Amino acid sequence: MSQQNVVLDDEELNRALTRIAHEILERNTDSSELAIVGIHSRGAVLARRIVALLNEFSGGDIPLGLLDIGFYRDDLGKRPEAPQVYSTEIDFALDGATVVIVDDVLYSGRTVRAAIEALFAYGRPACVQLAVLVDRGHRELPIRPDYIGKNLPTAPGERVFVQVEETDGVDQVVIGEAESAVAGDAA
Repeated sequence: MSQQNVVLDDEELNRALTRIAHEILERNTDSSELAIVGIHSRGAVLARRIVALLNEFSGGDIPLGLLDIGFYRDDLGKRPEAPQVYSTEIDFALDGATVVIVDDVLYSGRTVRAAIEALFAYGRPACVQLAVLVDRGHRELPIRPDYIGKNLPTAPGERVFVQVEETDGVDQVVIGEAESAVAGDAA
């Protein structure tokens, strides 16, 4: 197994999510029109945590949605395996809402493009914002996050692995070589 470095430990990860939640509330002073939608799988976990923080800080009840983008990807025919399918759970009106899409790692921008397309299948938000735990650069599409936990410049041959307690038993972000086998989604 190749060399891997922890770039965010559990405390730093939680601090980054807390900062993102504060920034969301600062930018969206009327939280009554705000909704958070997490991209499966680890973006959904992070979105749950952000919503808990937002509700704690605002005293509100901000809705949470979970979004599966598997069939909206532009590389479906190029992948050797079928996409893992999750359920999309959006049980609130999107029309006119300010929706913050949450993902773990922003890389090429293609996942976010698919998420926006999937989101619009459920309604027409007034505004869509993007929150990511890690922005690693190397964009292929003109997509820029509104909220970033950590900017992490990477080489093309590196991968960023986000691990969360709920699915991996640990909260951390690890950077390693692309072929590294680490539990957790990699980008």
